[in-house]
Amino acid sequence: MTTAVPQEILDALTDVDMPKLPPEAGPSEAVRLAGIEVPVYRAGCVVVGSGAAGLRAAVEMKRRGDDVVIISQSAWGGTSACSGSDKQTLHTANTADQGDNYKAMARAIRSGGAMDEDTAYVEAVGSSRMMASLQFLGLPLPQDPLGGTLRYQTDHDEVGRATSCGPRTSRLMVKVLAEEAIRLAVPFYNQTTAVKILTEGEGADRHVVGILAMRAGDRTEENPLGIALYATDVIVLAAGGPGELYRDSVYPNGCFGSLGLALEAGVELVNLTESQFGIGTRREGFPWNLSGTYVQAIPHIYSVDADGIEHHFLKRYYRSTQELASNVFRKGYQWPFHATRMLDFGSSLVDLAISSETAAGRRVFMDFNRNPLPVPGDLPFSLERLDEDVRLYLGKAGAGQEMPIDRLKHMNALAIELYRRYKIDIAADPLEFAVNNQHMNGGIMVDTWGRSNLAGCYAVGEAAGTHGVTRPGGAALNAGQVFGTRAAEHISASGRAKRAATGDMSGIAEAGIADLLSALRAESSLTVKAIRSEVQARMSEKAGIICDQSSVARALIEARQLNADIRADGVAYGRAAEAVRGVQWRHMALASEAVLSALDVFIRDGGGSRGARAICDAAGESLPLASAGPLEEYRFRRERDADRDEQIVVRLEGDQIRPSRRANRPFDESARSFFERDWPAWLTGRIYGLTADD
Repeated sequence: MTTAVPQEILDALTDVDMPKLPPEAGPSEAVRLAGIEVPVYRAGCVVVGSGAAGLRAAVEMKRRGDDVVIISQSAWGGTSACSGSDKQTLHTANTADQGDNYKAMARAIRSGGAMDEDTAYVEAVGSSRMMASLQFLGLPLPQDPLGGTLRYQTDHDEVGRATSCGPRTSRLMVKVLAEEAIRLAVPFYNQTTAVKILTEGEGADRHVVGILAMRAGDRTEENPLGIALYATDVIVLAAGGPGELYRDSVYPNGCFGSLGLALEAGVELVNLTESQFGIGTRREGFPWNLSGTYVQAIPHIYSVDADGIEHHFLKRYYRSTQELASNVFRKGYQWPFHATRMLDFGSSLVDLAISSETAAGRRVFMDFNRNPLPVPGDLPFSLERLDEDVRLYLGKAGAGQEMPIDRLKHMNALAIELYRRYKIDIAADPLEFAVNNQHMNGGIMVDTWGRSNLAGCYAVGEAAGTHGVTRPGGAALNAGQVFGTRAAEHISASGRAKRAATGDMSGIAEAGIADLLSALRAESSLTVKAIRSEVQARMSEKAGIICDQSSVARALIEARQLNADIRADGVAYGRAAEAVRGVQWRHMALASEAVLSALDVFIRDGGGSRGARAICDAAGESLPLASAGPLEEYRFRRERDADRDEQIVVRLEGDQIRPSRRANRPFDESARSFFERDWPAWLTGRIYGLTADD
C-alpha cells in the first residue's frame, strides 16, 4: 500500500530557498602594493567556503567569541548546497535497534584502510552530537513515533546507521547553518575567490599571516582584477573538493576546491589516490548521483548508438535476468565503483559496462517505465525472481508495484520531484547518465583537530583528507560537521582568533601580489579553455575507474610538462573574470599533477586495486567474468593488505611534487577514560595539545 505524501510537503523538501546574505562590511583600509590600490580586510579567522563544513566552523567560532569571517566564491553554490544523491546521510550511532556503539562505528568508517584510526573514532563519537545540534537548528530528520531516528543501509555500511530527510539533506543542512551564522552576525564576503595563502617564517616556524583574494566588488581602475588582502593569523580551508578535475564529473560546475592553493603554500596533502566514482546524471544538465531508490526501483538500463539503435548491453555481462536485475538494485547501497565488486558477477560490473558503452561513443539511459529486459534464453523479469536480499528489501519496503516508476514513487516520491524541478520528468522520459567522479577521499593532511602542517591553517569538509579508501555513504557530511566543530574548538582554545589581526604585513602581501600577477599574462598562448580540456581529458581517461601503470606514468609526464609550461608562460586572460579562472586552473593543473604523482608511486611500488580504481595488469590475479566470457582486458591486481596500514603524502618542494609514505595513526580500543583522572585536562585545556606558540 502506498501512502501519499501531500504535494506541499514534497515541495518543502525539494525547493529549499536559501537565506539572503547580509550587507558586506567594507575594508578597514587600503594600501598601495605592487602598483595597485589594495583593500585590506582584517579578521581573527577567515573561513574559505560557505558549505556545510565551513558554516559549522564559523558558527562554532562565533559562539565562542572569536572574530571570524566567511569568504565564498559563490555562496550556496558548492557541493553541499547544490549536489547530492537519492539519500544523503548523516550517521546515527547508538540509536534504536542495532545495538551499535562508537567503536564499532569507527571500525566501519576506517574499514577500507589507509585511514587514521583516531580520526575514525573522532568522527564516530562526534556523530550523535552533530545530529542533535542540527536537529536543534531545525534540520527535519525523520523519527518514529517513539522518537527513534529512522535509519537505513547505505554503501560500505552493513549495520544501517544512515538517516536522511530526502535528496536535499545537505542543502537543508547548509540552510539551517547559514541562518544561524547570519543570526550570529558572521560577516560574509561573496563572489570572493581565495587565490594565495600568505605565510611568514621558515621551517617549523612558518605560519599563516593572511590570504589574497580576487573580488568582483573590489575591481576599480586602480585595481582592475579586484585583488583584496585579508589579514589574519588563522584560516580554515573549507572550499570542498576538486570537482573540475574530471571531465566526467557529477560536481556542480565551478567547484575547484583548494588543493592547489594549499600545495603552493607548502601544505601537505594525503590519500590523493582515493576518490569515489559512481553513476549519476551528467554535469551538462542537472548533476545528481543515482544511488538509493533510483536503482532500487530496478529500471531498464540501455544504450543508444549514433544511429539511434538501442542496445541491451547488460545482457553481455550477467548470466540471468535475476542476476542482472539484482545487481542493478544493489547499486542503491553499493553505489561507488569498487574493483572487487567486478568479480563474481557483482554490482560494479554495471559501472564497468556503462563506462565501456560511453567510451565507445554510446549514450546510456535508465527507463523507469520499463522493467529490465530479459537476458536472452532466460525467463523475463519478475519481482518474485530476485536474489534473496533484494526480494526481502523490496518486500519490507512494500515496493511490489508492477513498474519501476511506481516502485520509485512508493519508496521515494521526492526522487521524481527533484528532477521535475529541473525540467526532467523521469516519470515520462528516460534519464541519461554515466559513470562520474563524485568525491575526493583524500585532501589536506590534518590531525584530530583539523590542523595542517602549516601553523594557523586548518582544513575541514572535503578539503580535508580524513577519509581512507572507502567510507560509508554520507559519512563525509558527518565528517565535515565533526571537524568543523573540532577546528573551531581548537582555534578558540588557542586564543589566536579573538581579535582581528592588527600587524603590518604589507611586504609579504606585496611579494604575494607580484607573484600572482606574474602568472597572469595576456599574451600567453595557454588559455583557460586549453588547460581545462587537457587536464579534464587526462584525468577522466587515464585516472578514472580503470588504470594501468604505463598510462598513469605517461599522464604524469604530461601533467608535469603542463605545469612547467604554465610556470614559463603564465596563463592568458582577457576580462577580469578570466583572470580568476586563470589562477584556479593553474591550481587545478598543480592538483592534477599531485594526484597523478601519488597514483604513479602507488602503482609502481606494486599497489593493487582498491576502492575507486582497478589497476589493470596482464599479470594480475583477479579476472572479472561476464556472461560472454572472461574480460581479459580488465584483469587487475589484488590489493595488498599492507597498503591499508599507510597513506601516501605529497608536498610541493620548489617546482617538484614529492611523494612519501606514513603509517596510519592508531587508536587503542582498550583504553578507558576515568572521570577524576581526566577531568583536569579538560578544565585546563590540555586536551587541545597547545604549545606556547599556539
